[in-house]
Amino acid sequence: MTITPGPLLQSVDKPEDLKKIPIDQLHEFCEELRQYIIDVVSVHGGHFAASLGVVELTVALHYVFNTPYDQLVWDVGHQAYGHKIITGRKNNFETNRKYKGLSGFPKRSESEYDTFGVGHSSTSISAALGMAMAAKYKGELDRKVVAVIGDGSMTAGMAFEAMNHAGVANTDMLIVLNDNGIGIDPNVGALKEYLTDITISPAYNKLKDDVWNALGKLPVGKSFTRAMAHKLTEGIKGMVNSNANLFEALKLRYFGPIDGHNISKLVDTLNDLKNIPGPKLLHIITTKGKGYALAEKDQTKWHAPGLFDKVTGEIYKKKFDTPQPPKYQDVFGKTIIELAKQNDKIFGITPAMPSGSSLKYMMEEMPDRAFDVGICEQHAATLSAGMATQGLRVFCNIYSSFMQRAYDQVVHDIAIQKLPVVLCLDRAGLVGDDGPTHHGCYDIAYFRCIPNMIISSPMNEAELRNLMFTAQLETTKLPFVIRYPRGEGVMPEWQTPMEEIEIGKGRKLKDGEQIAILSLGHPGNFAAAAIRDLKRDGIHPAHYDMRFAKPLDEALLHEACQTYEKIITVEDGTVVGGFGAAVLEFMALHGYKNEVKILGIPDRIVEHGTPKELHRECGYDAEGIAAEIRSLMNVQYSVAVQ
Repeated sequence: MTITPGPLLQSVDKPEDLKKIPIDQLHEFCEELRQYIIDVVSVHGGHFAASLGVVELTVALHYVFNTPYDQLVWDVGHQAYGHKIITGRKNNFETNRKYKGLSGFPKRSESEYDTFGVGHSSTSISAALGMAMAAKYKGELDRKVVAVIGDGSMTAGMAFEAMNHAGVANTDMLIVLNDNGIGIDPNVGALKEYLTDITISPAYNKLKDDVWNALGKLPVGKSFTRAMAHKLTEGIKGMVNSNANLFEALKLRYFGPIDGHNISKLVDTLNDLKNIPGPKLLHIITTKGKGYALAEKDQTKWHAPGLFDKVTGEIYKKKFDTPQPPKYQDVFGKTIIELAKQNDKIFGITPAMPSGSSLKYMMEEMPDRAFDVGICEQHAATLSAGMATQGLRVFCNIYSSFMQRAYDQVVHDIAIQKLPVVLCLDRAGLVGDDGPTHHGCYDIAYFRCIPNMIISSPMNEAELRNLMFTAQLETTKLPFVIRYPRGEGVMPEWQTPMEEIEIGKGRKLKDGEQIAILSLGHPGNFAAAAIRDLKRDGIHPAHYDMRFAKPLDEALLHEACQTYEKIITVEDGTVVGGFGAAVLEFMALHGYKNEVKILGIPDRIVEHGTPKELHRECGYDAEGIAAEIRSLMNVQYSVAVQ
């Protein structure tokens, strides 16, 4: 299906082309850009509502500023589709988030207009400040730097740290606060309430409007107007509300709030701000999903809906003839409620991912025992630690790649104090289309080196339930990691009775000959499929589901090393320092000389694609495991695994 952009959009391949469009036609251009995003995403998939909400802002920024010389930094970057289309990627935008295609986020190696690689939240102000400080040092006094950050990302501590520094760094930078009241899920916390107060305060906004209107009529020149504006803005704060402006308190000059969908107003405002030196913040109000009614109405659902009919709004779902297994995260979400009804000490915590992690079910059913704390992974970890000191059993659910942001808190606040916080790492392994910023590659390696940690990974939903049951028992005295992939369940009948698993104990699934597979977590299912295929070649590997990367089941390892000449380890984590490395350490310690092959995520950055494509690329899908075993056994490759 060929998707053709509108005539104005067809004429724009770079921002220089955009600047040729008369300002009175920019509204029409914005509508064409918005429609093109709708057309492409409905057919090819991707993030959706976020980019629709910043169409006018995107156009205004490239219209006013001299990009890429002027540096534009997008926070998270899932809202940068319009930016990509305007900056030379329109003709291959249909490859967005596809294997070997465009990244779904800004990426420095992809375009000079992508000034900073992003994917996680709340990095934009720090990065932009660094660019502005560098420009000042190099004497590039005409270079402008702009950070675009949403109010959801602004909840993270890193954003406040950056603003705290920006206010005294004396650099020429602009922060655009895109305030739409929602991240993936609705925003929470005091900052949300504060921004709402600013937005709806009639006294504050009327007085600011009166001041700016009066200044516009003064005949004394722009330099005097700017000086007067600063003094009068200071006066406004005292007259309206002594606590009226957090940003001014951080020495950031505050402007707004203004309508983020009024392209003419945005262009005029940005032109004015471009000529005002120093650190400043423009507060704009937008609607996530703007221009597509269903996305405006249900912004969480339409954050990344998959493929859909743009006319009817029907989101296409795969149809199956047989019952399908639930996603791992849904098993987590249902099981924690089941456990919490039996154990009144259980609480749930998530840093702004209640829908993705499925903690939303507990938040709805037990709102006093499950909390979304905003995009604050560090806070989530230490909050959980504090609750654990009081005897509570906290399941802190954080995506594996986001857990990296709370590493110190796990070491300093949880592990050193031996607090039995349950760290549920969703999205472990290769997550697919979101790519390298979101792959959960490193958690086994970075947690395995920390004392007092238990690291587990279920092969299926029943094991996930059993591990959750074990983690909340009073006899479990240490931090307990449970890592599992996005979706990919294997058990349609998953609601099995829960039972305790002895910590550090795996299970032997199958005896074999000459070679043994030691698998950790969900890739054990790939190993099982490979074993079934290898029968046709007369190869019969043993299979051990190890369950724990720490502590290792040494009894099973001794058995495998003493019984089988060749060992293959399989995991969905980095091969450097991961589960396979732990097995090699064990073997070296005990003097075993078996031939060993480690399969997992290689020591390089893995780009985006579907999980199936990436598992194949990394060589630990069923076909890759079977091929490796044939190679070790000197058997010529025969029939591919189906």
